[in-house]
Amino acid sequence: MHHTVYQLKQKQIMKQIEKLQLIEGRFSGEEAKEILRNIFSTKIHFHEMKNFSSKERFGKEDATAKLRIPALKKELEKVDQIIQEAIQNNRHLSISSEIKLTLVEA
Repeated sequence: MHHTVYQLKQKQIMKQIEKLQLIEGRFSGEEAKEILRNIFSTKIHFHEMKNFSSKERFGKEDATAKLRIPALKKELEKVDQIIQEAIQNNRHLSISSEIKLTLVEA
């Protein structure tokens, strides 16, 4: 079988598990609020749209989305509390977030 150079390079790009650094640093309360609220809001919106799509296409809610939306909202409440505490106490927040990607069978 003949592989193109692109296909060979593509195979070499990803290891079994790839770790990517999403956030790493020290942030003021306001900076942390902006970063974390955007991430959580994006994930919540993703699941809301997935749920909406499932209702439109299949007439039923997406089970995963139905569970994840309230869980993410609860986590966002925790984030807000921590950030509020940081702001009130004139503190910064150290945030580290890593994404792990693993190739799995479809």
